[in-house]
Amino acid sequence: MSWLRPVWETQPLWTIQAIRESSVVLSTCRGLRGLIVISNNLSYILEPLPDSQEHHFIYRSEHLKVPHGSCGSKHLESKVTDWLAELTGRTEPRYHRVSLIMAEFLFLFQFQKNKHDLQATKNKLVEAANYVDKFYRSLNIRIALVGLEVWNDYNKCDISENPHSTLWSFLAWRRKLLIHKKHDNAQLITGMSFHGTTIGLAPLMAMCSAYQSGGVNMDHSENAIGVAATMAHEIGHNFGMSHDSVGCCSTSPRDGGCIMAAATGAPFPRVFNECNRKELERYLQSGGGMCLYNMPDTRTIYGGQRCGNGYLEEGEECDCGEAEECHNPCCNAANCTLKQGAECAHGTCCHKCKLVSPGTLCREQERTCDLPEYCSGKSPFCPANFYQMDGTPCEDGRAYCYNGMCLTYEQQCLQLWGYGARPAPDLCFEKVNAAGDSYGNCGKDISGNYRKCDTRSAKCGKIQCQSSASKPLESNAVAIDTTIKLNGREVHCRGTHVYRNEEDEGDILDPGLVMTGTKCGDSHVCFEGHCQNTSFFDSGHCGKKCNGHGICNNNHNCHCFSGWAPPFCDKPGKGGSVDSGPMLEKSPIPIIIGVLVSILLLTLIGIAFCCYKWRAKLVPIKKTIFAPKKTQHSR
Repeated sequence: MSWLRPVWETQPLWTIQAIRESSVVLSTCRGLRGLIVISNNLSYILEPLPDSQEHHFIYRSEHLKVPHGSCGSKHLESKVTDWLAELTGRTEPRYHRVSLIMAEFLFLFQFQKNKHDLQATKNKLVEAANYVDKFYRSLNIRIALVGLEVWNDYNKCDISENPHSTLWSFLAWRRKLLIHKKHDNAQLITGMSFHGTTIGLAPLMAMCSAYQSGGVNMDHSENAIGVAATMAHEIGHNFGMSHDSVGCCSTSPRDGGCIMAAATGAPFPRVFNECNRKELERYLQSGGGMCLYNMPDTRTIYGGQRCGNGYLEEGEECDCGEAEECHNPCCNAANCTLKQGAECAHGTCCHKCKLVSPGTLCREQERTCDLPEYCSGKSPFCPANFYQMDGTPCEDGRAYCYNGMCLTYEQQCLQLWGYGARPAPDLCFEKVNAAGDSYGNCGKDISGNYRKCDTRSAKCGKIQCQSSASKPLESNAVAIDTTIKLNGREVHCRGTHVYRNEEDEGDILDPGLVMTGTKCGDSHVCFEGHCQNTSFFDSGHCGKKCNGHGICNNNHNCHCFSGWAPPFCDKPGKGGSVDSGPMLEKSPIPIIIGVLVSILLLTLIGIAFCCYKWRAKLVPIKKTIFAPKKTQHSR
């Protein structure tokens, strides 16, 4: 079995000798605790006895009881995200490593459970993070813990029994944290019990977003694996995974429950299914999750450095994991040094243990809002993935780039209704979304109530389309048809409504809502149900410094067109940016060859033309010479 090492020194992952599909996740802090997976349908939980670090008990994992609860995110059928696949033709799989910061908060209840033991609280959270990493390995994603924070003095954001208000308050706090601590995603753990059956909440398709990449989770279990399952579920929503629809979760109870099920209970969830894999791939193909190409900063990984963990860290020349798992011909696994003659051992800019030439393309531009990256010639790794700054026009000015994606009303109508669908007139949006009910709204407020749309934000509410289809494509969606008068004629507006069961009433996202980042007017985009000016992206100010010869990337630096040099594209150069690496300077040889070939062709054409003209003149002369001979002969 092939597997990657965890980041944390105290959280190793082993396999059981001679059992191929096995894995063992253990924490050695204050006794042994962890998960022993022998096969798909046989696993055990290991825990120390209460108040003892020497004596332990072990039991079948299906006997671990997880309180029944549900996620507050709306249930989406897999078809809701099918349209994402239309945005790109790419079909091959892509594997990513996500660096996750978990800003952990445990309320007073948690400290009471741990006898006010701060270290015990941290140990539990690190153990939970290790389980999350284990779950995501099946999707070829690594979860690297780059930060851990316990609020034991005061709340840094508003925490309440309302999961919606807690989520938005936490995400606002996270935006401030990003300035000082770079990370891809943040998860809040709280001992506060949320209203109803909700145990977690997170925005869908928000991974890497500076505004929405995160979630809130209730610590509902004494065992770390319980809260880990909830965290894995909410992170799944950030990755674009919806709740499992009928037929997706085919695992038996003995195999473990499905992580993306709408409601949790016994057995504890620990399995991603094929529906989840497909939704994840669609989301990544659409341009979502741009930050996942980037390696986490190994200096900030929680738990310290260690040779053999599979991460290239400070002081190491390479790291291919433990000796028994290392198959890298360029690296000595025993001491994490390069083998004799090798310049590198990892990365797309390393070929056969040698660094490739500077300017070599290492990551192509895949979509409209993406940007290419080039090898520097000094590092074996491709530069971090960069894309056009939020607010940059795309689709000939009909849309704006947002989080690496270019979203239009046309695309969303086609997905909801199929071929031939198109956006309805603006008046449809204004009339329908002014109702503030489940059929017409601008999303929900922090209390979970539907909001009426004002005229300016009407195009950020329920999307209104025109289509000849009998019903929407989604299986459990119905058409909401409205007829209005426009310039003396009747106009049909078609919205969608998806019926929910009781467990999904606390939903946060409706597939019939206009997607965040969609253009709702000149210099305006939809954001959190409001039509907001793009000035909060600061794209205009950044663009001016590129002098008309480049565009801004998401790091607010100029990506210069070919022929201009960074950082400000005001001098001749190769193009690219200070972030993306230098573009390969175009060789003059093809130009010289082209010129020579052109000259040769012109010369040949000239010779052929001259020959033709000469032949045309030669024929009449011959006739004149032989004419007298013919006349004499006839006499």
